[in-house]
Amino acid sequence: MTENTKPAEPSGENGSDEAKETTQNLLDFGSALTRTPHGTVYTLTIIGQIEGHSTASNTSKTTKYEHVLPLLARLEESGEVDGVLFLLNTVGGDVEAGLAIAEMIASMTKPTVSIVLGGSHSIGVPLAVAAKRSFAVPSAAMTIHPVRMSGTVIAAPQTYNYFQRLQDRIVAFVSGHSQISAEDFQTLMLKKDDMAADVGSVLYGEEAVRKGIIDAVGGLSDGLACLYRQIGERKTKE
Repeated sequence: MTENTKPAEPSGENGSDEAKETTQNLLDFGSALTRTPHGTVYTLTIIGQIEGHSTASNTSKTTKYEHVLPLLARLEESGEVDGVLFLLNTVGGDVEAGLAIAEMIASMTKPTVSIVLGGSHSIGVPLAVAAKRSFAVPSAAMTIHPVRMSGTVIAAPQTYNYFQRLQDRIVAFVSGHSQISAEDFQTLMLKKDDMAADVGSVLYGEEAVRKGIIDAVGGLSDGLACLYRQIGERKTKE
């Protein structure tokens, strides 16, 4: 995954090459680097299915953790990037891959903001709260449910213990990076009357804010304004 290092110039061979690189980044990775008077912002989309150790079908839109993890490390180390904006519309996916990305985002020292657009379901919930400040548009949806596993499952106490420990990791991460308590999040996860064929909860933008999972209701302008404030505060401290 490559980083767009300069905005396209209006003319000239270099400008043409950089414009092509910018377009290719948008097509391949849904990412873009933008210079503004407030600082340089890298925008990264987390969409579709979070792909883990198994490759998803060719018809699925995916976010590949082996692409995102080194990119986040590069953004953290880059002296050119001042802040990172995450745009989320994901159905969830591989639990450990999603947690790995969320932990990387949470450990960044650079200013970060996430915006939930469309949905951030299942393991998308930890991804949504991992940034320093989170937003959700009013129509955004978040599905919270217990851990599921596909494939062969051995009906043994060790299997159920593993499920519980994995679920505890998710609950601890979400409660540690948002305003909801572990107990309240667990209650939402095990709620019985909100989903027809499963247990769990479906929250929309304003409700997710009231529950303390998301920091504020807002869209692109709100997220960018918050990111610019973080960038300004960091530059003042430095």
